[in-house]
Amino acid sequence: MKQVLPIHLIALTASGAIALLVNNLYLWERPWALLLMLLAVGYTILRTVGSRRFGTLFAFVSFTIVKKDLFPDLVRSWISETPFALRTFAIALLAIAIARPQSSNSVEDMTNEGIDLVLAIDVSASMLSMDFKPNRLEQAKSVAVDFINERPHDRIGVVAYEGEAFTQVPVTSDHIIVKNGVSGLETGLLEGGTAIGLGLATSVNRLRKSDAKSRVIILLTDGINNAGAIDPSDAAQLAELNGIRVYTIGVGSIGKAKSPVAILPDGTYRYDWIDVKIDEDVLMQIAEITGGKYFRATNEEKLKSIYSKIDVLEKTRFNVMRYQRKTEAYLPFALMALISLLLERTLRFTVIRSIS
Repeated sequence: MKQVLPIHLIALTASGAIALLVNNLYLWERPWALLLMLLAVGYTILRTVGSRRFGTLFAFVSFTIVKKDLFPDLVRSWISETPFALRTFAIALLAIAIARPQSSNSVEDMTNEGIDLVLAIDVSASMLSMDFKPNRLEQAKSVAVDFINERPHDRIGVVAYEGEAFTQVPVTSDHIIVKNGVSGLETGLLEGGTAIGLGLATSVNRLRKSDAKSRVIILLTDGINNAGAIDPSDAAQLAELNGIRVYTIGVGSIGKAKSPVAILPDGTYRYDWIDVKIDEDVLMQIAEITGGKYFRATNEEKLKSIYSKIDVLEKTRFNVMRYQRKTEAYLPFALMALISLLLERTLRFTVIRSIS
């Protein structure tokens, strides 16, 4: 019975291919059960040994009574052994089914505790000073836009102030509007001067009704409070009462800077070298009262690093809940094993008997 082994090898190869395919598509709940496939290998060995030495113990068809003139040896041997190869296949499929292949779908439910944030930007004429390239205001606008790009989950507003203050963009989650609002900031639209207290108070008013768990103001200026009816310390107290943190940034180099000193008849500015004066004591006081921090930006790189530090300090917090749904996939393989066993019984008592 030298043709017993090949048909069993086909059954083992087919079941092994199925196991590899399942391994690529599914997860195993009981991977150790795949060792049961060794039973199919053992059964194949027993069939091969038994067919050579003890054929009458394993075969239900005696090849001594099969008509040799109708069935060549190869065909006779494969047909007679097919039911047992089906049994090998069924054993391997049952091992796969017992290993319980499962499909797994992960679902994430993510909620974030976003931050409501206002950028209060000084747009007084001194912000056109050229110690930053091309000037302080353009550099502040550029860095602010980069900062907004790093805060996709926050609601952001923009307040501009000189001697007066106004809301350029209300607090919104539409960052395109926010960035356009920042890019559109110009000097000379308001009464001249630097009203730090008024700019801060206007920013607080934008946030005081916010229901966000974290509310923040980033106030940027390059001068001394010399306008407006609200004292900066009073505005800071108002921010503290409303649970709003204020980060203050003083912008300007150390020493002198080429700055606007007069407006010419054609509307342009005349520049001269003047001392850089920033009310650092007031800015530090505002930050201290509200639980924020004061930063000094003496050049473009420091200004960028300050916004990066604030970005780290005020990270949006996320709550992520993961759900994993598993779907059993063993049933098709159990059914295939059952069909193989039924087919084995059918062949043994119909086709194989008919050709004997």
